[in-house]
Amino acid sequence: MAWQLSLDLPLAVALGPDDFILSDANRAAHGMVTAMGWPEGKLALIGPPGSGKSHLARLWQVTSEAMILRAQDLGPSLPPPAPGAAIVVEDIDRLPREAEVTLFHLHNRLAASGGRLLMTADLPPARLDIALPDLASRLQATAVARIDDPDDRLLGAVLAKHFADRQLVPAAGVIPYLAARIERSFASAAAVVERLDRMALAEARPVNRALARQALGAHR
Repeated sequence: MAWQLSLDLPLAVALGPDDFILSDANRAAHGMVTAMGWPEGKLALIGPPGSGKSHLARLWQVTSEAMILRAQDLGPSLPPPAPGAAIVVEDIDRLPREAEVTLFHLHNRLAASGGRLLMTADLPPARLDIALPDLASRLQATAVARIDDPDDRLLGAVLAKHFADRQLVPAAGVIPYLAARIERSFASAAAVVERLDRMALAEARPVNRALARQALGAHR
């Protein structure tokens, strides 16, 4: 059997408007994010890992010319936003304790200047572990756009997108075979395609049903 070296190369994920897959699981969230106005100029976009929150946030970034920040990177050195600015703060459920004051001031300055704030998280604001009471109350008062777990159609489409992002061409029948056997979640779809990618490269094999069966067996 021919073996190849498996390298951890950066994955070029397609994040354009045509690459976002609309379904009943995310249609309402997409409509809220792309709407002209949000209550008090702020919105929390929540959903399970891998559900497309970052993709949807980047679609909004393009139309709003927003700056994207990671919650983990917020700190006292963050300059104040320009009046009326649009800002995305990703992963506020991973906000460090020491950054809570920074997000609190960012929130207030945007609100005072007519800016817009889009925040992403796996959990709704009411379930976040926020120690600063003033920040917690402001987050809990934020409108929520929710992405639900994928339905059958979306799960198959997400699997197809993960294969395309990795430039893999699965054999006919592989996607429905996987969709019927993996957990119905975005994270499971991403994980099984990553596993197949590594196996196909390491063993120089096509992505067919036999390899898919082996990948599922290795996971159990």
